[in-house]
Amino acid sequence: MMYFVLKYLHVIGAAVLLGTGAGNAFFMLMAHRTGNAATIAAVARMVVLADFLFTATAVVAQPLTGLGLARLAGYSLSEGWIVLSILLYIVTGVFWLPVLWMQIEMRNLATQAALSNQAPPERYDQLFRRWFVFGFPAFGAVLAIFWLMIARPAIEWSAL
Repeated sequence: MMYFVLKYLHVIGAAVLLGTGAGNAFFMLMAHRTGNAATIAAVARMVVLADFLFTATAVVAQPLTGLGLARLAGYSLSEGWIVLSILLYIVTGVFWLPVLWMQIEMRNLATQAALSNQAPPERYDQLFRRWFVFGFPAFGAVLAIFWLMIARPAIEWSAL
């Protein structure tokens, strides 16, 4: 029974990571395209909140449920697909943490611009471009982890 509870929580956490990431990226991109500082500020406020409430919770839950599942299922943490999943999870975090900081900074810059009834400053545009680029490896890594969790391919590290 514990295995299925952990698996359920692990799948929900994975869906939250993928769904919140995709949704936040979509809404930030659409807000950015308006060029309206007030719109960008409002959307960025919600995106930052969603990242703290949902993404951060899932980020903590995933390794805990994953380790529990591996133990209960009898998998070694040195199995290739698990090692690669962990490495990709770290890659995701390496890109997500700066993205979170960038979202906070973009929110602040857009809020200041909206209060002054001005367009977002050049610093906002620079951050947005970097945020956009950082999203690809993070999102790609999450998609790869999904595939690894489903396929569980035999990966021999000695062959690499």
